[in-house]
Amino acid sequence: MNKKQKKWLARILAAAVLFVILEICMHAGVFEGRGWLGFLFALVPYLIVGYDVLLKAVRNISHGELFDESFLMMVATIGAFGIGEYPEAVAVMLLYQIGELFQNYATGKSRNSISELMSIAPEYANLFRDGEVEEVDPDEVEIGDTIIIKPGEKVPLDGVVLEGESMLDTAALTGEPVPRAVRPGEAVISGCVNGQGTLKVQTTKAYEDSTVSRILEMVETATEKKTHVENFVTRFAKVYTPFVTICAVALALLPPLFLGGGSEVWISWVRRACIFLVVSCPCALVISVPLGFFGGIGAASRIGVLVKGSNYLEAMSQVTTIVFDKTGTLTKGEFRVTELLPVQAGEKAEEELLELAAYAEYYSNHPIAQSILEAYGRSIDSGRIAHAEEITGSGIHTCIDGEEVLAGNAKLMRENGIDFTMSGSAGTVVYLARGGRFAGTVVISDSIKDGVKEAVCDMKAAGIRKTVMLSGDREKAAQAVAREIGIDEVRAELLPGEKVEELEKLLAEQTGKNKLAFAGDGINDAPALMRSDVGIAMGSMGSDAAIEAADIVLMDDDVGKIASTVRISRKTMGIIRGNIIFALAVKAVILLLGALGYANMWVAIFGDVGVLIICILNAMRLLSRKTGQ
Repeated sequence: MNKKQKKWLARILAAAVLFVILEICMHAGVFEGRGWLGFLFALVPYLIVGYDVLLKAVRNISHGELFDESFLMMVATIGAFGIGEYPEAVAVMLLYQIGELFQNYATGKSRNSISELMSIAPEYANLFRDGEVEEVDPDEVEIGDTIIIKPGEKVPLDGVVLEGESMLDTAALTGEPVPRAVRPGEAVISGCVNGQGTLKVQTTKAYEDSTVSRILEMVETATEKKTHVENFVTRFAKVYTPFVTICAVALALLPPLFLGGGSEVWISWVRRACIFLVVSCPCALVISVPLGFFGGIGAASRIGVLVKGSNYLEAMSQVTTIVFDKTGTLTKGEFRVTELLPVQAGEKAEEELLELAAYAEYYSNHPIAQSILEAYGRSIDSGRIAHAEEITGSGIHTCIDGEEVLAGNAKLMRENGIDFTMSGSAGTVVYLARGGRFAGTVVISDSIKDGVKEAVCDMKAAGIRKTVMLSGDREKAAQAVAREIGIDEVRAELLPGEKVEELEKLLAEQTGKNKLAFAGDGINDAPALMRSDVGIAMGSMGSDAAIEAADIVLMDDDVGKIASTVRISRKTMGIIRGNIIFALAVKAVILLLGALGYANMWVAIFGDVGVLIICILNAMRLLSRKTGQ
């Protein structure tokens, strides 16, 4: 409990003590009926506990914001004083403030899960320049500068380790307690905490583009995007509050005017109107709905999943189809040469085939090309390469040692009239041709990420009906991966633009409120991430474009957390809908009983503050450690 909440609690306790004394005095006959002495004594605890509510109501009225919960509390309690119900007036304000304090505490508790992410922001960076270390603001460090990260310090900017070895605590980013080892040549991301060793790091991004900066920006805007439910509650409250206020005024004035009677009749109907106002306060709806979403976003952030807005959490609860990019999402994206199949058998022929493939792929940045160059392991004499042309979706057309060389898929071979032998291998296949003749096949395999098979099973257990994999890889390799991990449907050999076309077809298949999510990590996945109902990006190894385009970011690239996020989102929506139905049902019953004279002020207090507290307690279940499991 913070300092403000402690002062708030002290006011409530002081008013509660005075309220108990008031009740004892009233029952003991110390005050004559409902006279001035009782009024003045009741006014003290009333003002102690409720002065801020009164000030807020007056301030809102002066700004033209007439109908809100503060206004309703002010009118109802002043009305209770007017008819001599002094203890009830104090009790209404006292219990209203208890409910508000409870709500404030609950919001703060749910905010803690998100604010833990805010604490990852680095306060400084140790800039290494001209042999000296200078402590500077992270904003002052430029790309390519060298920084020193001492043991126990936060990594201030993304970069690559130049010197030193250490263990990085990534828990604040990923939710995982196991530290990650880093060595020279490996990338580090901002927001992690350095372990035992000192690291010298060359920065690769400016602070505003670094991982921690992007995360903080996403967190700050996460609760600004309203859901359909929140928009409904906002619109409902704007109509509901004026309506019940008018009804309360009518209830106080019309029956005595038409039915006649003395002061006792007027007091009776004014009392009913006050009860009506107290019950009608929409606090339970206005507070518990955003609190529920806030708790859901906090629960997700605690497991290392960043949800960029409550609207995306709501959409995630309706997802029944998940579409995956293959490489980097379901597989590690760590390609390696697993087979060399030259036309002529023999070890020397294999070496020559690998050399030909390495020279052909020399100018390509594709992961497959890099794996071939890594397998070759020798320096490339670029003078042997006359030119190189990359044909999107097909492969490479180049000239090596004066001979035309083709390296790519079956489509490239067919388009150039090469008589080749189709490979039956399950990996990614690169066919090579030299001088118009087929030279052989290089097979590259990409290993499946640990736990992906279990993750897909868990998604289906969480209510996902259909899983689809989109891949630019050839059909056979994609099908092999899908079979191993349990994907329902595969669409392979797709160009980047064709992925969006296939996604459009899948979106058209969705019926009713069912939604589709797409999970990817690459720059080429950004259009699909934006087009899907919910875009899910890999936050650790994913490209900047994918992370920016996505609605949900998995900070440690663990697709197993998708199922947990689905569960959190569905639990959030279930709790919120339950709160709405419960609050409206209880209020409707008590409003009717109050109007008919069967409910007193204490029942009205339960209809307002009691319902509010129950709804808050229900929403706080989202903060349970078991949420998402």
